[in-house]
Amino acid sequence: MTVVVLPARWTGVVPASAVPLLRAAQGVYADDTVPAAVVAEIGATPAAGDLAGDAVLFTTDPHVTGDRVITAPAGSALLDAVAVMDRLRSPGGCPWDAEQTHTSLLPYLVEECYELYQAIEDGDRNDMREELGDVLLQVLFHARVAAEDSFDIDEVAADLVTKLVSRHPHVFAGTEKIDTAERQENRWDELKRAEKQRESSVDGVPLGQPAVALAAKLTSRTAKAGLPASLLPVGPGVGEHLFALAAAAKLAGIDPEAELRGAARRFADTIRSVERAAKEAGEDPQALDAAAWARHWPT
Repeated sequence: MTVVVLPARWTGVVPASAVPLLRAAQGVYADDTVPAAVVAEIGATPAAGDLAGDAVLFTTDPHVTGDRVITAPAGSALLDAVAVMDRLRSPGGCPWDAEQTHTSLLPYLVEECYELYQAIEDGDRNDMREELGDVLLQVLFHARVAAEDSFDIDEVAADLVTKLVSRHPHVFAGTEKIDTAERQENRWDELKRAEKQRESSVDGVPLGQPAVALAAKLTSRTAKAGLPASLLPVGPGVGEHLFALAAAAKLAGIDPEAELRGAARRFADTIRSVERAAKEAGEDPQALDAAAWARHWPT
C-alpha cells in the first residue's frame, strides 16, 4: 500500500511522485483525517478496514505507515501562502491590503529585513522563523500587486530558478569544475557581469543601502576591479573619514556594517543597564544629569 500524506491545509496539489502510482492503483482511498470536500475533489473512497496490494491511501496524518510513504515536497506550503495573499488583495478581501502600492510597502520591506537581521544576530530561532515569514510576505505582497499590471509570483520564481541554474553551471550543467567558495564567488560575478552587460565595476551596487555597508560594497567591487587602495576616498571631511574606516575594515576581511551594529547594540545595552541601576537606586532614569550617568556607568 502507498500512503500519500497531504498537508493539513489542502492546496489542491498532489505530490508529483504519487501520480504514476495513482494511475496504476487498484483503489484510491482516504482516511477520516482528510476532509470530505477534499475526498470528493481527489476522487477517493473513504477507507474502511485494512488496505493492501496496489491501493493508495490519502491521509493528513504523518504517522501513518505503508510500503511507500509520499509526502508533499518542501515548499508546497508556499502555494497556501500565495492563495492567502491573493484573497487578501482581491475584492472582498482586506481594504488595507487592497490600497497598498509598491511605494507604500517600502517601509515595511526595510523594517522586516532589519528585524530578520536582528533575529539572526541574536541567534533566536523562533524569531528568525517568524521574521523569515514576514520577509516572505513582502515578496508575496509585491508580486501580487505587480500581477495587476505586469508580472506575477510564478514569473518571479521562474526568473529566480533561471538565475540560480545559469549562475551554477558546475552544479546543473557539469561544464565547469569549481571546488572552493572563493572561486564560485568570482565566477558568479563574471556570469553576472556578462548577463547584465554591465559597463562599470560599480554598476548594480544598490545605492540605497546603509552608508557603511555601501562604502564596504563599493570598496569590495573596486578592489576586484584592481583599483589601488590609495585611490579610495580620503579627505578632511567626516564622510571621507568614515569611508576610509569602512574601506580599511572591508579590505581586512571585516564587515564594517556588522561591527558598527555590534558596537551600537552594546552601547544600547549599556544605556539600559545604567538606567536600571539608577531606578534601583531610587533615581528617575529619565532625568539623569552628567554626574548620575557617570556614577552608574559600568567600569
